[in-house]
Amino acid sequence: MSTQQTEPVAAGPDARPPAPEPRRRSVTSHARDVKPGFVVKLVLVALVDALGLYGILAAAAVQSWGIVAFLVLALVAVNWVYFSRRMLPGKYLVPGLLFLLVYQLFVMAYTGYVSFTNYGDGHNSTKADAIQAIQVQTERRVEGSPTYPVTVLARGDELALGIVDEDGDVRVGSSDRPLETLDGAQADGDRITGADGFEVLGLAEIAQRQGEITELRVPVSDDASEGSLRTQDGSTGYVYTPSVAYDEAADTFTDLESGTVYTPSRYGTFTAEDGSRLTPGWRVGVGFENYTAMFSDSRLSGPFFTILAWTFAFAILSVVTTFGLGLFLAIVFNDPRVRGRRFYRSLLILPYAFPGFLAALVWRGMLNPRFGFINEVLLGGADVPWLTDPWLAKLSILLVNLWLGFPYMFLICTGALQAIPSDVIESARMDGAGALRIFRSMTLPLLMISVAPLLISSFAFNFNNFTLIYMLTGGGPNFESSPVLVGHTDILISMVYAVAFESGVKQYGLASAVSILIFVIVGAISYAAFRRTKTLEEL
Repeated sequence: MSTQQTEPVAAGPDARPPAPEPRRRSVTSHARDVKPGFVVKLVLVALVDALGLYGILAAAAVQSWGIVAFLVLALVAVNWVYFSRRMLPGKYLVPGLLFLLVYQLFVMAYTGYVSFTNYGDGHNSTKADAIQAIQVQTERRVEGSPTYPVTVLARGDELALGIVDEDGDVRVGSSDRPLETLDGAQADGDRITGADGFEVLGLAEIAQRQGEITELRVPVSDDASEGSLRTQDGSTGYVYTPSVAYDEAADTFTDLESGTVYTPSRYGTFTAEDGSRLTPGWRVGVGFENYTAMFSDSRLSGPFFTILAWTFAFAILSVVTTFGLGLFLAIVFNDPRVRGRRFYRSLLILPYAFPGFLAALVWRGMLNPRFGFINEVLLGGADVPWLTDPWLAKLSILLVNLWLGFPYMFLICTGALQAIPSDVIESARMDGAGALRIFRSMTLPLLMISVAPLLISSFAFNFNNFTLIYMLTGGGPNFESSPVLVGHTDILISMVYAVAFESGVKQYGLASAVSILIFVIVGAISYAAFRRTKTLEEL
């Protein structure tokens, strides 16, 4: 049997090199390759899973099933993306997408939902919570009833109250069992020290179950009209009787003295025929009433339209003045004939280096009409109401915002001017164009190509410049006879804060409606402005 040997073939000029062997595909996923980076990733994802699981259990405990569903889906997505060989791009997208969903889209959606409800003081929770709160708040202490030293006891999860009566007998009762004598119980004076089948709670246990204890009502006897024993601190109790009774079948409250019947209304309150109401109410949908109230309620529509007009004026004038001053200074210090330009530029950006809220507080002190630096020193003791007169307060806000905002415009205009080709300007000069014509026909159009989007963002920022308004004037001076605490220098965003938190009665539904209106206005103006800026790109 012969063995054939293959001779190597001489490589000719047209010979092709041998084809490379196909590269074997790695069977190890980048996401599961056990290296130090994998261990770090495993630890981080495990921490995320632990926090997510805690959130799921906490949300399930309060029956927030929407949050439970979101957390479950988020954890599944995180584990799938970070341990899958096909989801490498997703590793960089998932964190940002989750934060976008939670802090942007969810907040916007929830704000929109609240704007269609009566959510606020007196309408914070559900109808069941409102019924329970009414029953608690309408109870009155029985006139002449004694003060009982009470002892809090527990049998399993059930709470009970115990007292020592005048005869020295121990009486114990719970929410569904009236006070009755308990044989075999031990007492030390007016305090129970032990009872068969019950555990006497100490101060630590009482503090842990404070909410349950304050809601506990123990009937004094089988006759409900004699009232029930309640305690607020776990040591002292009183006998209370209800002034209204709730009929679950009819879903009504009845005043036990007058016989007035309160029925549920569409506004989330129990209301009688004479218009009187029981508080608190509950949260219900009210449709577009929060939106129409800003236009139909004369007490609210007047301040609202004034604030709306001032908001537009403030945002537009802030952009125009800061951009005008910033552009002027940028042109001046962009001229090579100006000596020490770097030093002057450093001085001009100093206002931009200070936090805005601190600068506003400093200016508030300087503009104080009684002892401010401007009135006392610069104006020789004049009494100018910079912050208390409606028009002067608005002027003060614009001047302070000019001082705070022109360094930003100065910086972006300086950069944009330096990006304009010098040969274009030189050719215009050689053609005989003057400085004003060059600025109007060449410098400004070329400048606006890069600056216009920043002007739009500056408008949106000043439209919602809450910090300056709140720190400088607090929105004042206030409007008279307005149902909400708003003033002449309030803008829409500070009006939202005042309606939600500072007007005595918190109206989150109305505040959310104004927030949605702000979003629509700023979004529409920004969209239209960006569409217009596209025409500049054709220059």
